[in-house]
Amino acid sequence: MPGSIGCPLAHLGPRFCGKIVEPVNPYLPIFVMIALASVICIAMVSLSWLLGPKKSTAYKESPFECGVAPTGSAHERFPIKFYLTAMLFILFDIEVVFLWSWMTVFRGWVEKGTPSAMYSFWAVMVYMVLWFLGDFYVLRSGALEWEESKTLHPEKFGKAVDEEAPYVQPVSEDAA
Repeated sequence: MPGSIGCPLAHLGPRFCGKIVEPVNPYLPIFVMIALASVICIAMVSLSWLLGPKKSTAYKESPFECGVAPTGSAHERFPIKFYLTAMLFILFDIEVVFLWSWMTVFRGWVEKGTPSAMYSFWAVMVYMVLWFLGDFYVLRSGALEWEESKTLHPEKFGKAVDEEAPYVQPVSEDAA
């Protein structure tokens, strides 16, 4: 328009002046992001392989565990408590994810007056009662107690597998 001042936000792009330009493919930005992330990952791995040191020593090839030389045998008993705690964490974590998404949908159903809101509410209440029963069982059975002497009978400790296994002395830095 002749004589008009123009759009003061024109330097920010066409979206700020009332003209919205639709992309050709709405998934194009996602594909570009995936391609860019792939290129960056491949470049980082390739460059570290090309430019990194290649000298292999006995010290570098030895097993590493948090900066401490490994001791004992790899065939010793591993307490089931770690697995049980991990499974409980996964179950309760997933429960929170499902409840959070249900709460956001439920609020919209209540605002709209949808009849399925009451059914959904009571279904989740039944689920929560079962969840609390499961939580009570876990706490009552001592599944989260770490001290094995309280939860295992002495005869269940038994003898570690391969107790006679030879100990492999780690290579010192001086020998490398």
